[in-house]
Amino acid sequence: MKADSSDRRLGAVVRGWTPPPWPAAAMLQGQYVRLEPLSPDQHARALYDAYKGHEALWDYMAYGPFAGFDSYRDWMEQAVAGADTVFFAVRKLETDQVGGVASYLRIKPAAGVIEVGHINYAPILQQTRAATEAMALMMGWAFDAGYRRYEWKCDALNIASRRAAQRLGFSYEGVFRQAMVVKGRNRDTAWFAVIDCDWPILRTAFRQWLEPSNFDDKGHQIIALRDLTAPARVSSDPLI
Repeated sequence: MKADSSDRRLGAVVRGWTPPPWPAAAMLQGQYVRLEPLSPDQHARALYDAYKGHEALWDYMAYGPFAGFDSYRDWMEQAVAGADTVFFAVRKLETDQVGGVASYLRIKPAAGVIEVGHINYAPILQQTRAATEAMALMMGWAFDAGYRRYEWKCDALNIASRRAAQRLGFSYEGVFRQAMVVKGRNRDTAWFAVIDCDWPILRTAFRQWLEPSNFDDKGHQIIALRDLTAPARVSSDPLI
């Protein structure tokens, strides 16, 4: 029997599907932040200095902390040379400081799936509008380009990352037990995702949260992003 869109044994037909493009190493500009293609020459020293003295930032990363600037630059040179990941430096426009790294990875255009990862924000970027806008820009590019699924994965012990994913509107999808060995230790991996039908709600949420009118004269938010993104989440992390 020929399957059609009414055959409940099979998945819904994806009509007019065209695989999206591979992400380009190009700037993404916002009102508070600019994402720049990561460059050892332009960004290694500023990032190394921003991370210096904050070794805990590397606790849940597969690399780091680094013995010195040369070893950090070596890592960056290898990272940007890889063909399967697109790295960005995150520049806070208010101070013109580079304070973090993020990337697209596990990019699968044929499936319409892309992941955000390698996120590492130094203290100068943490809990800022620039930090949030960077994630909104990356998510927006992915869905505007035609990706259907945008993933976030982290060490299941990384409560801060799990909290961030939920705040940004990702739905919790469970934990893969013993997913890998990182730095000689077991890692269970928590999975989160946003899909294309969630994006219109999240786009509006990000715009509303980032409006200057959403902050008082001391810079404190009036409406929490977590509350604005809640309608897009179909499942919540039980630990958060």
